[in-house]
This record gives sequence, C-alpha cells and structure tokens, in this order.
Amino acid sequence: MNEPRVPFGIKALDKMISGGLLRGSANLLEGAPGTGKTTLAMQFIYNGITQFDEPGMIITFEEFPQQYYHDAMGFGWDFKKLEAEGKLKLIFSDPQTTLTEFDKMDGEFVTMIEDMGIKRVVIDSMTHFEGLVDDPFELRDVERRLINALKREDVASILLRENDNLLGQVSQVSSKIPFIVDSYTLLRYVEIDSAIEKALCILKMRGSDHQKDIRCFRITSHGIEVEQKFSGREGIMSGTAHFTPQDAFVNAFGKK
Repeated sequence: MNEPRVPFGIKALDKMISGGLLRGSANLLEGAPGTGKTTLAMQFIYNGITQFDEPGMIITFEEFPQQYYHDAMGFGWDFKKLEAEGKLKLIFSDPQTTLTEFDKMDGEFVTMIEDMGIKRVVIDSMTHFEGLVDDPFELRDVERRLINALKREDVASILLRENDNLLGQVSQVSSKIPFIVDSYTLLRYVEIDSAIEKALCILKMRGSDHQKDIRCFRITSHGIEVEQKFSGREGIMSGTAHFTPQDAFVNAFGKK
C-alpha cells in the first residue's frame, strides 16, 4: 500500500519525490542566501492550502509576518487573507520559545496545530537553534526534540537551513540535522558559461525512492519552477560546471 503523500504542487518537483513528501516527515531545505529557500517553503504552504485543503503554519525567527505578507503577495499569494480565513498561522518567535512550546503536549503552538487542523509546518530557520547550545551533542538533542514533536503532531514539516557558501563545497557546521531528518534537499548557485544559474538536488529521502537528477530551477513571478536536468555537464554541485569528456570532444571536433 502506498503511503500518503504531501505534494508541493510543483509538477516536476513532485515527480522527483514520487508524488510528494511523506506525511509526518521532517524535511531539510538548505541553500545559500537568495537561492529560493523561503520562496519554495511559502509555495509549499500556499499550494497546500489552495490546492489540497491543508492548513499551514510558518514559524519565523527573522522576518515579521508583514514581510512574509509582502513577499508572498509578490507571487500572487495572499497570506493575510488565508490567515484571516483560519487556514494559515504565521508566527514570529525565537528558537527557545518554539522548542519550549513544542516540548509541551498542551503548548501554544501544539494547540494551534490541533485546533486549526494544520498539516504543513515551516520553520525558518533551523540555523538559529545553533545559538542555544555550545556542545554539538546538545544541539543534536535540541534538533531531535523539535523534529520528534513535529512528527508527534503528524505534520509534514520543512526546516530551512542557511549555507554561507555561495559556490563550492557545503560549509561545515556543528549541526547533524541532515542525519536526523527524513529528506534533505540542497539549493545551489552554479556557474555555467560565465552565468549564474540555480540547481536543486534531492540528497536523501528516507522511506521513499527519489530521482537523483540535478535540476535547474527558476524563481518566476508565480513561484519556483523546476526545469530539466543539467545534461552534458559535470561538477554541478561544486559550483563550477564543465562539459563531460564526451561532450567536450563533440564540441571541439563535432559529431562524425
């Protein structure tokens, strides 16, 4: 029997993950500034409400709700209206308060999820939890406590995490959250033919098959659009792509 899926509502992306995220799963979305993490997370929430009748919650530690309203409206997503209709809850909080409220079975955030029938949650961002503790083992415990609480409520969650490296290798941080989450998606800038493009890759998806392609994506006036995979190129995730030996030969000498 197929497990129930939680689609993004983005056709190409949902196809990459066999129809959507798993219900009750915790999913890490990591990328450098400007790669589209928040946009993809907002789209996940908006499409969940408007296409699948699944109320959503966004907990942010950086931006006030007004900024979210503004940014979402830029894509035609009226978050303020959805919140007034009781289909969305946008919360400006801090990591310690969020952890405390989720630790308690009758915590404020937990009560909101249950009363509103919330099915999708976004945390923006997990990077801030690294400031709560100094020890990496304690940090792993903090992250696991939050993730377990989200799973207890049977919501599909997207956990954003920043990566300071614009190009090249993923920066080293003390967090081990990629080992804890159910899926891990990386958004990257890549240089191709002296131009910067954006790439998306599903690095991990526990309990489900997924496509391993590295896909090009664009941020349009309607949100994220996932396009074709990068073909004939190597070194995409290193930041600087180059032709495969076969394609380099064809480009140099042409096809016979």
